[in-house]
Amino acid sequence: MKNNGSRRFYTQVVINIIYSAVIACLLEVFVIANIDMLLSYLEQTGHAGSPVLSVFRKGTVTTVCYVIFGILIFSAAFFALQRRSIRYIEKIAAAIQNISEGDLNTQIEVLGDDEFSMMAANLNRMEADIRELIDKERESERTKNELITNVAHDLRTPLTSIIGYLELLSRSGSLTPETRQKYIDIAYTKSRRLEKLIEDLFGFTKMNYGKISMNVGKVDIVKLLGQLLEEFYPSFAGKELSYELVSNVPAQIITADGNLLARLFDNLINNAIKYGAEGKKVLVKVNSDGEIVTVSVINYGYVIPEAELPLIFNKFYRVEQSRSANTGGTGLGLAIAKNIVDMHGGTISVSSDLDGTAFTVKLKVDFDVNRENFRAIG
Repeated sequence: MKNNGSRRFYTQVVINIIYSAVIACLLEVFVIANIDMLLSYLEQTGHAGSPVLSVFRKGTVTTVCYVIFGILIFSAAFFALQRRSIRYIEKIAAAIQNISEGDLNTQIEVLGDDEFSMMAANLNRMEADIRELIDKERESERTKNELITNVAHDLRTPLTSIIGYLELLSRSGSLTPETRQKYIDIAYTKSRRLEKLIEDLFGFTKMNYGKISMNVGKVDIVKLLGQLLEEFYPSFAGKELSYELVSNVPAQIITADGNLLARLFDNLINNAIKYGAEGKKVLVKVNSDGEIVTVSVINYGYVIPEAELPLIFNKFYRVEQSRSANTGGTGLGLAIAKNIVDMHGGTISVSSDLDGTAFTVKLKVDFDVNRENFRAIG
């Protein structure tokens, strides 16, 4: 592409040189012919001693004059033909000056198909890339500040409660055993919540600002989901929820990172328990067609407004802030879930209506393990 542009530019210069030479030759011939006619006329009219005749009778001087005249004509013609390119270069130079001064809205019209047009197109592309890079840096800075603000707020709430109850336990010697145990249980619950918040924070930070390794192997996804549901039994019992695992296959081996999948469905099940308590049931459905495994985690509690569904996987986004304040969380769980699904080349979606809120994950049975086994998610 670059060689073609250079070739076209040099070709145009050569053509302009030829045109300029032709123009100079024609004008030179015209001038010489007219001067010869003038000299002949002067000789015939008896002006043989004229100064003009004496100058032009000197062959060397005459030749030098003709050469100088031809050079001037050639230069003027070549400059006129190259004037469009010169003006275009001036525009490019002015644009570069504007960009260097920080004006990233400068655009150069791409004219023709030569080296200068390529230069203009590359300059426009470079400007767009710089603008995009700056926008990404600003978004990164905004995200970082948002992360700090949200984390500071979410960590402070359970930490304040823990400190308060521990102070009561340490300073009040007259507490009954029942009250003391109650305060200990509350502090323990708050500590576990704080642990979960920190875990989400570290997971999100690793996925967004660094690289996370994938240990790909064979995983029975039906067995994995069954184990996770059993581990959540105390949470189900505490919320008075029943749960059910329905699968069209007794087992399904897929290629994936078992630990990451466990975290993915842990987040989805935990989310279903927190926001589905009103529905009294959580349903996990597995459907395999041999190539794609579809897992749906369904709760029958709070219906997510349709306008909020496209935002549900955004980091820090929490449906109905007042409810989220009671259920806890950083708003990172679903963002982490989406990142894990993306790392496995799958898809995740959500639907919510009176028939239930369903988070649906689709994963390939044979995940391409030949790809680079880590990913930086930005």
